Amino acid sequence: QVQLVESGGGLVQAGGSLRLSCAASGRIFRLNTMGWYRQAPGTQRELVADITNGGTTNYADSVKGRFTVHRDNVKNTVYLQMNSLKPEDTAVYYCKAHAALDSSHREYQYWGQGTQVTVSS
Repeated sequence: QVQLVESGGGLVQAGGSLRLSCAASGRIFRLNTMGWYRQAPGTQRELVADITNGGTTNYADSVKGRFTVHRDNVKNTVYLQMNSLKPEDTAVYYCKAHAALDSSHREYQYWGQGTQVTVSS
């Protein structure tokens, strides 16, 4: 199994910045795409940004130019740098990882427990 531990959420004023981290541990043969999703009350969970193990990134239109996702493949950690935060960015942010556990390369999906990000106006 793979465990994902997130950190870095909190309360920030509009225009401020936060950096989220998500460290993967456990029985990992290969970590593939890692990313961040968010869910505000009464809404569906949505993709914020993800990154392949080769470094290709993908962003939601609403965060392009403000958020940056990157990863450290040695530390099995993915980061989300969030700048110019807006009240509408308020949500629980979840880390997601696709991982293979052995040489079969069969891929499984794992989620973190979520971290609250609140942006005040």
